[in-house]
Amino acid sequence: MADVDQGSALPGETSSPALDSLNNDTVSNGTDSVNATVAKFVSTPEGTALAYGSLVFMALLPIFFGALRSVSCSKSKNSSDMPETITSRDAARFPIIASCTLFGLYLFFKIFSQEYINLLLSMYFFVLGILALSHTMSPLMNKVFPASLPNKQYQLLFTQDSGENKEEIVNYEFDTKDLVCLCISSVVGVWYILKKHWIANNLFGLAFALNGVELLHLNNVSTGCILLGGLFVYDVFWVFGTNVMVTVAKSFEAPIKLVFPQDLLEKGLEASNFAMLGLGDIVIPGIFIALLLRFDVSLKKNTRTYFYTSFLAYIFGLGLTIFVMHTFKHAQPALLYLVPACIGFPVVVALFKGELTEMFSYESSDEILPHTPRLTHFPTVSGSPASLANSMQQSSCSPRRRRHTPTSL
Repeated sequence: MADVDQGSALPGETSSPALDSLNNDTVSNGTDSVNATVAKFVSTPEGTALAYGSLVFMALLPIFFGALRSVSCSKSKNSSDMPETITSRDAARFPIIASCTLFGLYLFFKIFSQEYINLLLSMYFFVLGILALSHTMSPLMNKVFPASLPNKQYQLLFTQDSGENKEEIVNYEFDTKDLVCLCISSVVGVWYILKKHWIANNLFGLAFALNGVELLHLNNVSTGCILLGGLFVYDVFWVFGTNVMVTVAKSFEAPIKLVFPQDLLEKGLEASNFAMLGLGDIVIPGIFIALLLRFDVSLKKNTRTYFYTSFLAYIFGLGLTIFVMHTFKHAQPALLYLVPACIGFPVVVALFKGELTEMFSYESSDEILPHTPRLTHFPTVSGSPASLANSMQQSSCSPRRRRHTPTSL
């Protein structure tokens, strides 16, 4: 989970006082901290307010729309089209896996050349970002695609062996609408690869976040509390206890964070002094908020009390994070403030309404078919561009996908 930070999130840019306090040796472009001090840009109050406000707005978009789309996704009638379900066992292991991954990346950046690592990561996220953005655009394309144009169906099929031993490796079905989405997404992808522009970064980041909220489902509220509680400790430790989180965030050249320049008013689109918010600080609370929306739907009272309560709690928690970070000029672990708010507010509301037992006994998996694929499985790549993006993110929600029995990791 990357933290909310005032500094440059991208390699090659001058870091902020918040980042310098955590990493006083050098800035990310390799110059001394003394030289960096001279080059620092002091943002205006207007620029800072615009940056923070934009980050909050961008964080809310994938949570709101991803939660709405998660309801439709959970009502799919085909067991092969179910979203990934996170169980309590998955939730308990996730902070450990995330810690190992984070520290592994830290060691990689310390041992190997940052340039070559980021080149490999850029190509990976180039492909993944195109597919994720295509999936995000798919519902909009279905509405705006002219009915007068033919929507032809295509299939890309790879098999191995022949006869009775013939086995499908990739069964990739798509149509004209998917091709249009892929073309538009590819333009954004090329823009990102060539320029690493912050707008292209944010388009991919928003797509990843929305897909995560939509397609990663918690099976119950208890699992959500376990996951958020574990990552609460994870985030606090890696931000306050070490400089690992900030070092990786500065070195990792990939759209895993949302960024917005604080010097936009002075430099326009070429601005470079960024505030940033990690996608984990959006997706992790977001899947819990989406669970509460599905709980609201299950009550069949035509109200969205718990969804709006948790949504407002997220705004409060993120606002408090920014306030503390701006006041103390120190990078902050956003989950330190988001987790208590997103769990505490809905629980208090449930206590007042007398629905606490009902909330914690709600099982999201009751609304879908059994044998839902778990987070510990990796589905075969097949179906439409939307489903291919889902497969690469260990999820599945495309109505045209056909896949085989998942293979355990």
